Amino acid sequence: MLLFVPFLRRLVRYGRLTVIDASGRPHVFNGNPLPEFPPVTVRLHDRRLHWLIALQPSLAVGEAYMNGTLTIEEGTLHDFIALASENMVRANPRFALQERLSYLIRWLQQWNPVQASQRNVAHHYDLSEDFYKLFLDSDRQYSCAYFSHPDATLEEAQEAKKRHIMGKLRLEPGQRVLDIGCGWGGLALSLAREVDVEVTGITLSEQQLAVARQRAEEEQLSHRVKFMLADYRQLSGRFDRIVSVGMFEHVGVVHYGTFFRRIGDLLNETGVALLHAIGRSYGSGATNAWIRKYIFPGGYSPALSEVLKAVETSGLRATDIEILRPTHYAETLRHWRMRFEQQRAKAAALYDERFCRMWEFYLSGSESAFRQQGHMVWQMQLAHRAEILPATRDYMGIAETSYPRS
Repeated sequence: MLLFVPFLRRLVRYGRLTVIDASGRPHVFNGNPLPEFPPVTVRLHDRRLHWLIALQPSLAVGEAYMNGTLTIEEGTLHDFIALASENMVRANPRFALQERLSYLIRWLQQWNPVQASQRNVAHHYDLSEDFYKLFLDSDRQYSCAYFSHPDATLEEAQEAKKRHIMGKLRLEPGQRVLDIGCGWGGLALSLAREVDVEVTGITLSEQQLAVARQRAEEEQLSHRVKFMLADYRQLSGRFDRIVSVGMFEHVGVVHYGTFFRRIGDLLNETGVALLHAIGRSYGSGATNAWIRKYIFPGGYSPALSEVLKAVETSGLRATDIEILRPTHYAETLRHWRMRFEQQRAKAAALYDERFCRMWEFYLSGSESAFRQQGHMVWQMQLAHRAEILPATRDYMGIAETSYPRS
């Protein structure tokens, strides 16, 4: 049964998509022309896709590309995902229904106690260090860069992101800083090197922990930077500053209250916290089924309305919120995607072709989430007492340009 034909006829309102079914018959779906979206042709090699694509499109298409049962005949994978995303966001009823159904059980999908969180983190972040080196910048920043000018390199934009965050933290030498979700240690090491603070970085990834500790040793910063394998719920003590970049997406809505209460417990009365995370512009939702299964189990990018509700009941105050336009992460992902394509043979040698197709689908799909589907990045500054910070934002820009460059 060719269930995908009526489904795609309803879906494709813009651009042109041709699907060659498993019997070799082409089906052309023509929408209103959009010059920025070139025509795309895909071929199906498995008859089960004739109905799976209609019943489980978010999961089936990604799995088919990974397995080689859906191939691109005209255009690129990125063209295909961009075209599909553009049509999906135009309120297609099928996708709206699927998201509503997933929304009803998202509390279960995002149930992340400590042990589950560690398993979920290991799934993604405990991949080979050599693999991430293939497409990240030299500091291994695996989060949205900050493109202060369009021609910035990835390295320049990631450095600008760190300085942008440092300006909002209002750092002073000698302060104790906590970095929740420290990754491979780049931000923590930069803070210690450039502002002479003491940093504790925590991660749930054993691979990241080993690399971060090695980097601290090599830079002779182990006396000022300590990295630990720990969950934010397991810490004690108090800190002058708390920063978390790209980790909040792994917390889960059901744990937001706990997260912000722990921030409040760990932050000194005169302290400042800065949270940097992915969000969605169009209200609450649910994580894409393919992303949830293969890339970020337990993950979710929230609407700000969901976050602020938890902040308001935590005793903390939101003292500043900035929305980084979607272009920043879309361009970051474009750089990662292009670097990955250039190093694809090395990635295949580390893993295999199926893994490479999965990663291609992930990077292109994520880029389209920012270009077409309303995702963005937000930065929220938090404190117990708003009066400890200046009344205007001028100090942020001054600090951002005054820290020495790495």
